[in-house]
Amino acid sequence: MPTAKKPETKLGLTRRARRMVRTLAEGYPDAHCELDFTTPLELVVAVVLSAQCTDKKVNEVTPALFAKYPTAADYAGADRVELEEMIRPTGFYRNKATSLMGLGAALVEQHDGVVPGKLDELVKLPGVGRKTANVVLGNAFDVPGITVDTHFGRLVRRFGWTDLEDAVKVEHAIGELVEKRDWTMASHWIIFHGRRVCHAKTPACGACLLMKDCPSYGLGPEDPVKAEKLVKGDEKPRLIELAERVRAGEKLVG
Repeated sequence: MPTAKKPETKLGLTRRARRMVRTLAEGYPDAHCELDFTTPLELVVAVVLSAQCTDKKVNEVTPALFAKYPTAADYAGADRVELEEMIRPTGFYRNKATSLMGLGAALVEQHDGVVPGKLDELVKLPGVGRKTANVVLGNAFDVPGITVDTHFGRLVRRFGWTDLEDAVKVEHAIGELVEKRDWTMASHWIIFHGRRVCHAKTPACGACLLMKDCPSYGLGPEDPVKAEKLVKGDEKPRLIELAERVRAGEKLVG
């Protein structure tokens, strides 16, 4: 009879998770927040608009929006009809307009119109939850934060890093595995991987640079030719080349 596989220890899991993070860093050296912004206020607004909407669509809407509403006071005093019309393409525009107007008012009344750089203050703002707060902290203030969006939660469970579903619990669980200095970038690397390789329905397993460390390898096609057709994004040639090296037995990281 074959020997039963020993359950992974916490130390083993931590080492595997950190190795996978380093591998993802190798694969996505240019990973970043895919929402366009130049200020903390613009980023908060963009994240609010990104709910149930693609980053690409948000980025199409925000240049004109940011030009018309450059300050928190502008959102607080916005004409609702005009604001709704500008953000209509992002969906749920009435609720989002309410959030943005409330956000602007709260920033003016409580923070002199300036976006705060602390989690406990950010989450009290209209339309801002922990996910939004962590995006803002990590990308506008360089404060390490883990962003648990749909892609992130799906992948860390697929990676076997956690079986938790609650976003806050997932955030804390992954925070114990990944070094704090890597929290923000690990979020980007994982989200990039989820959008480009590890798709929800059919992951490109045979073209995945994590194939040696992922317990879910085989959920998608293992045949490289079939898998490579599933890879998306500008990084496709690099990702395929790295996956070929891993398949050949090369270690991308120590």
